[in-house]
Amino acid sequence: MSGAKGRGRGTGGTGGSRRGTASRGTGNRGSVGSGARGAATGRGRSTGGKGAGRDDRRNPPPTRVRPGSRSTAAVPSGRRGQAQGQGPVGGSGAGARRSAKDRRNVGGDQVEGRQAVRELLLAGRRRIQEIWIAGDTEAAPILDDIRELAASARIQVREVSRGKFAAQARCEAPQGVLALAAGLDEAALDDLMAGASVRGRRVPPFLVALDGVTDPGNLGAVLRSAECAGATGVVLPRHRAVHVTPAATKAAAGAVEHLPIALVGGLPSALAQMTKAGVLVIGLDGAADRTLDQISPAADGPVCLVLGAEGRGLSRLVRERCDEVVAIPLRGNLGSLNVSAAATLACFEIARHR
Repeated sequence: MSGAKGRGRGTGGTGGSRRGTASRGTGNRGSVGSGARGAATGRGRSTGGKGAGRDDRRNPPPTRVRPGSRSTAAVPSGRRGQAQGQGPVGGSGAGARRSAKDRRNVGGDQVEGRQAVRELLLAGRRRIQEIWIAGDTEAAPILDDIRELAASARIQVREVSRGKFAAQARCEAPQGVLALAAGLDEAALDDLMAGASVRGRRVPPFLVALDGVTDPGNLGAVLRSAECAGATGVVLPRHRAVHVTPAATKAAAGAVEHLPIALVGGLPSALAQMTKAGVLVIGLDGAADRTLDQISPAADGPVCLVLGAEGRGLSRLVRERCDEVVAIPLRGNLGSLNVSAAATLACFEIARHR
């Protein structure tokens, strides 16, 4: 939800309904896993369909490198692996079966886009396995920066064919550069509510919470605006919301390296916990009676800005947990702003108070 006050409540986000296909595996319909149909009929076979093996040998699928490993695994041909919050896929069923270690991070193990990879290197906060550059990419100063930074950190830079790069990349415009790195560690909500140290001084928390945003491009753009406005942390629902995918890292342009992200089981209960800790919770919703410029002067202290999902805005329980709900006044014919555009206006309005 854009938080824009007007006729409509939708946002301009697209792609929020796209789902990942990582867990569909690579075999033909005849392939099954352990406990296959053959065992049920007494044959003891693990696969069905006579032609499955021959088809796979005739048309081998492309491979994709798993971040943190040098091994490769088959992926469905033509699929771009847009799964929300999932790392690169492995073999059949590997995308659905994530280890306990994987569940402790918020994604970000594949970083795509030139600015995002450059910022990953500059931040130096995560282990980087290697960097890929498409072989036919035109020379550019930022690519020289990436190579120099990688060389100084002793990180391998590989030039790969355009086809191999395209099979690995998972956002629409990776700009010929991607990095395989350790995932982003999940932050604790209590730590975010304690504030942060900025340039040697302690500042009160300035948090941004997203209520069911599912578009990775919108998430990345919100993270970029929030970081530029001085936000100290981000809160995302653990379920039914996008996490840090390669497309989100591209749109965030490096903001994920500087913004700690907490995942919560229920956003309403997390907001109630913030209120109890003295954090002012401000919701942005187009149906609000007050406008953004009328937020409480207390916004210069501990504050959390809550933004709703595309189309439906803030959920009822989340809205009820907000101390204030405000809207962005619109003067044109359209009824709403994209959630990332609304986040930019709201974040900088709070920054002005601080």
